Amino acid sequence: MGQLRPSGPAHAPPAAAARRWLRHDARFDLSASLVVFLVAIPLSVGIAAASGAPVMAGLIAAVIGGVVAGSLGGSPLQVSGPAAGLTVVVAGLISQFGWAVTCAITVLAGVLQVALGACRIGRAALAISPTVVNAMLAGIGVTIVLGQLHVLTGGAAEASAWENVRDLPAAVAGLDPAAAATGLLVIGMLVLWPRMPARLRGVPGPLVAIVLVTGASVLLVLDVARVSLPDDPLSAIHLPQLPDGEWFAFAVGVATMTIIASVESLLSAVSVDKLASGHRSDLNRELIGQGSANMASGLLGGLPVTGVIVRSSTNVRAGARTRASAVLHGIWVLLFTVLLVGLVEQVPLAALAGLLIVMGVKLVRPADVAVARKHGDLHVYLVTLAGVVLLDLLQGVLIGLAVSLLGMVRRVVWARVRVRTGDETDEDGRPLCAVIVEGTLSFLSVPRLSRVLTQVPDGSAVHLELVVDYLDHAAYEHLSAWQRQHEGTGGTVAVDEIGDIPHSRSGLPRWFSPWSHWQDTERPLIPAQRSLHDHVLRPLVTGAQEYQRTGAPALRPHLRKLAGSQQPHAVFLTCADSRIVPNVITASGPGDLFTIRNVGNLVPDPGPVGDQSVHAGVLYAVRALRVPTLVVCGHSGCGGMAALLADRRTMPEGDPMGQWLRWGEPSLTALRAGHPIADHAAEAGWSEVDRLAMVNVAVQLEKLRAIPEVAASDIRLVGLFFDIPSGALLMLDNDRLTPLADTALTG
Repeated sequence: MGQLRPSGPAHAPPAAAARRWLRHDARFDLSASLVVFLVAIPLSVGIAAASGAPVMAGLIAAVIGGVVAGSLGGSPLQVSGPAAGLTVVVAGLISQFGWAVTCAITVLAGVLQVALGACRIGRAALAISPTVVNAMLAGIGVTIVLGQLHVLTGGAAEASAWENVRDLPAAVAGLDPAAAATGLLVIGMLVLWPRMPARLRGVPGPLVAIVLVTGASVLLVLDVARVSLPDDPLSAIHLPQLPDGEWFAFAVGVATMTIIASVESLLSAVSVDKLASGHRSDLNRELIGQGSANMASGLLGGLPVTGVIVRSSTNVRAGARTRASAVLHGIWVLLFTVLLVGLVEQVPLAALAGLLIVMGVKLVRPADVAVARKHGDLHVYLVTLAGVVLLDLLQGVLIGLAVSLLGMVRRVVWARVRVRTGDETDEDGRPLCAVIVEGTLSFLSVPRLSRVLTQVPDGSAVHLELVVDYLDHAAYEHLSAWQRQHEGTGGTVAVDEIGDIPHSRSGLPRWFSPWSHWQDTERPLIPAQRSLHDHVLRPLVTGAQEYQRTGAPALRPHLRKLAGSQQPHAVFLTCADSRIVPNVITASGPGDLFTIRNVGNLVPDPGPVGDQSVHAGVLYAVRALRVPTLVVCGHSGCGGMAALLADRRTMPEGDPMGQWLRWGEPSLTALRAGHPIADHAAEAGWSEVDRLAMVNVAVQLEKLRAIPEVAASDIRLVGLFFDIPSGALLMLDNDRLTPLADTALTG
C-alpha cells in the first residue's frame, strides 16, 4: 500500500499494454508468481489427496486455474486453483459416481457458471449471509480435520464425518509412529513459521515444511505411504463421462458444485478487492472466467477450480500488479508437473495430512464466531456448521440459509416494547413514565404493543421513544388512538421519534443531523431542564440527555478500553468551522483522530514571535502517540480564506484575526504565483476562495514537512478538501485534488 495513483485507462492497445507491463509491472508480477507457485504446489497435491482424486488432478487444476481463470476472470489479482472448500463435495461425488463422472460434473458446473455470468447475476451471490458462508467453510474445515487425522495415523479417511469420529479411537490405538511423526512435524513447523524472523517468512511455510519433512523421510528411509503418480503425466488426463443412472443425484451434484465454486470465487474476489485497494472486480466476468476454467479442467481430468483466498492474498502481499502474475504461476506449475513430477512421489501422505489439518483448522476462525455472536447470528453459524459436518455440505448450507431467512423475517416484523416507570412526578404531580419501542413496528407487533401499553398508569406523563426504522399505518393508527385515549385520562404523551420513520420531522439519522433538525423546541422541558431558566441552553442539555440515553450505553465498552491510553490513527488538522465534523466525514469515533482545529487550518511558525499551539499538538502526536498519518483538511466557503483574499491588512491594527491570518500569507502568494492545484481547480470551475483553500492545504503540508521531528519520522502526510454543498471529500494527489471514490491506493 504505497503511493497514491489514480486508476489508469480501462483499455489500451495490446502492444502498448505489453510495453507498459514490461517497463512498470513485469518484475513485480514475476516475483509474485514464483511465490504463489511455491504455495500452490503442496496445496494442490494435498487437496487432491484429501478429495480421493488422482493427485495429478490437483496439479492440472492449478495450471488451468492460473492460465484460463487468470486470463479471462474479472478479478485481476485473484489466483484460482483447487480449493479446500470443495474437498468434501468432490470426495462424496467420487465415492458415489467415480472420477470420470465427477469430471463431467465439473464441466457442466463450468457451463452453468458461464451462463450465470452471461446473465449478469454475479453480485447476486453476495446476498448470501456471510455467517452462512463462514459457517460453511468452518464445517468444511472440521470435516477435513476429522478425515485427515486418520491419514496422520497411517490409515485412510472414512466416507463421513460421523464415521471418522466413530473410528478415530481405533485409528489412534493402531497408529503408525513414522506416519504420525511425519504429520506432526509438518503441523509443528506450520504453527511456528509465523514466529520466525521476517527473512525466513519470505519463503512460504507450507513449501518449507513439505520439502524438509519429505527430505528427512527419504534420508531416514521411513516406511510411510507416499504420493503415487502415473509415469507419464499425460496419462492422467481423463475424459469425462456421463453416469449410467442416478440422474437426479447427478443434477444435484452439478448444482452443488456450481453454487459453492461460484460463491467461494466471488467472495474471494471481493476480499482481494479489499486487500488491493483501487482494484474493483467485475464479478460477472469473474464467473465467466471461473466457468471456463472448470470446463477446461473437467475435460482434462482436473479438480474443480475456484478463486482461492490463500493464494490470492499471497499474490497481493507479494506485490503483484496485474493478472500476468496468476497466469505465470500456472505456467510454472505446468513446467514443474512435466519436468519434476518425480519429486512429488517422494512426499509422504501423512505430511500432506498435516498440511491439510492446519488448513482445516484455519477455516474455523474465532473472529467469525465473534462476529456472528455480535450480530445475533450465532445460532445460524452453529446450525450451518453442524449441518455441513453431520449431513452434507449442500444440506447444511440450505438449512443455514433457511434459519438465516427466518431470523431476518423475525427481525423485520418484530419490535421490542418496554415500559419504564419510577417514583418521579412532573410539576403537576403526574407520575413520569417512559415507553420505548425499538425495531420494526408493523401491524404484526400491534397485539404485543397493545398489551404493553396497558401497563402505563392512567393520567401519567409519558415519554414515548420510537427508536424504529419503519412504522406502518396500522401501528401508527394504534399509537394515535392510544395517545388520544391516554390524554383523555388527564395524562400527557410526548413523542420522541428517533428512527427514520414516515412521520419523523427529519429524514436524517439523528447522529448525523444538527440539533435544529431533530429537536422539538416547543416540547415542554422536563423538570431537570426547567431549573436552568435559559432557553439558550436547551439544545445543549437536550443533546446531552439524548447522548446519555442512547449514545453512552453503546459507546461505554469502547470508552473503557480507551480510558487508560489512546492510539489514534491520524492527526487531523482542520478549520474551526462548525460545518466540518472530522469524525463524521471520516466515519470514525472516539480514539481514532487526534484533532487540531483553528481558523483556516494554518500551521504558524514557531518561536518567540510565532505560535506554539499547532506545533505542540503535532509533536505530541509524533513523539508520544506515534501516529502514522498527519492530515490537513481544508473546506469550501472558508471564512478565513475569504478574509485573506479581502486583504487582512485592512483590518484594525492589532486585531487578533488579522494577526492570525498572517500565517496564511504564503498560501495567498502561492495562489497568485499560479500553483498547479489552483490551475486545475480553475478549470473545474471552483471559486477563488475555494482555490485558495485548496492551495492552502498544500502549503500547510509543506510547512509540516519542514518540522524536523516530522521529517525524521515515517509519518505519512495527506491533504484533504471537504466540499460542503456536495458532502464530497477530495484528496491531494500529485498537485491535484481527486475525489476519494476515484483514488486508488497501490503499492
